[in-house]
Amino acid sequence: MPPTCAIIAALLVASCIPCIGCGSPANSASAPKSSSESRPAPANPITSPAAGSANVWPLFRGDPACQGVSESELPKKPEVLWRFKPGDTFFDATAVIVDDTVYVGDGAAFHALRLADGKPRWSVAVDQGFMAAAAVKDGKLFVGDAAGVFHCYDAKDGREIWKASTAGKINSSPNLYAGSVLFGSQDGSLYRLNCADGKEIWKYSIKADGGIQSSPTLADGHVLFAGCDGSLHVVDAESGRHVGSLDLRDPTLSTAAVVKDQAYFGTEGGNLLAVDWRQPKLLWTYRNPRSDLAYRSSAAATAERVIIGGRNKTIECLSPADGKRLWTYMTGGGIDGSPVIAGDRVYVGSADGRLYGLSLESGKVLWKFDAGGGFTASPAIANGRLVIGNENGTLYCFGVK
Repeated sequence: MPPTCAIIAALLVASCIPCIGCGSPANSASAPKSSSESRPAPANPITSPAAGSANVWPLFRGDPACQGVSESELPKKPEVLWRFKPGDTFFDATAVIVDDTVYVGDGAAFHALRLADGKPRWSVAVDQGFMAAAAVKDGKLFVGDAAGVFHCYDAKDGREIWKASTAGKINSSPNLYAGSVLFGSQDGSLYRLNCADGKEIWKYSIKADGGIQSSPTLADGHVLFAGCDGSLHVVDAESGRHVGSLDLRDPTLSTAAVVKDQAYFGTEGGNLLAVDWRQPKLLWTYRNPRSDLAYRSSAAATAERVIIGGRNKTIECLSPADGKRLWTYMTGGGIDGSPVIAGDRVYVGSADGRLYGLSLESGKVLWKFDAGGGFTASPAIANGRLVIGNENGTLYCFGVK
């Protein structure tokens, strides 16, 4: 049987994972059901400062399609360049890197640090801390907090430009589209707000305990997200109109990675799915033969490989064509953080307190670092640096000394 809402909540408290109240309907062997409407012409093109640049990582998964691929390569044996420990707190949120600055929230505040040496530029305290990554563009930083408040800060000095309130916690990281910012809330709504003033452009709502905890993905003028209602939703980015949906049978916290017409994401029921998001329809399902534990990690995807970590302690690499397993590597703890591909390697942290660098081709461990405290955040890789924080409250920057 899949985990109940109460069991999931208990596990989350124990592991500091920010999913609350995400229920699991019963598993079913039958194929997911889909529904769709006639589609409008694609909306305005996706815009992001990440595209094609090795020097920035301005979104949770690096780019609007949430592929988890960095244009920057790291040294073969990355070294710790600096550490930042702001106090008695923890890092669930993934960092972003823009203009030689690291932006990251912890359990009590949001910080801007110099990429070169980790020296603080500014810091802003909040009541309940941050579980989501930020997004940065055109001198503005956008991020939601655990109190359900979505903030727009001046990226240079931390001055608050505007804020908007939702009725639930926010652990959905924002995406950027045509002068607007998109994010989900545990109140069950996906919001599109104007970047300039925070005014609501549209709101798309679902009915589910736990609401929306994955981050929105952009693909050809459409927004994709999966919620605690156990469905994948496809929405027109310009109007907020429902375009299609797919019944997944299980809720998900995993953000979809899109490569062309295919989206890849995991579920609380222990399935990794490949979906043709334009239909939408299920293409294939992968299930680890040894475990039915949840996938809360978000996949890193290219035309040749799909890589994801699981609560089953395993990093898995699959073929995008048919879901065939290409390689696996087992760590000493569950993996809720998301892998990032950089060059010929993939990097991911584990609850065992280690950060791993694996061969993209074979899955062989080429480098690892023992931090002593587990990782639920994901790596941010840009400008030859890797930045990640852990549950002990230390933010690490790796590169070449």
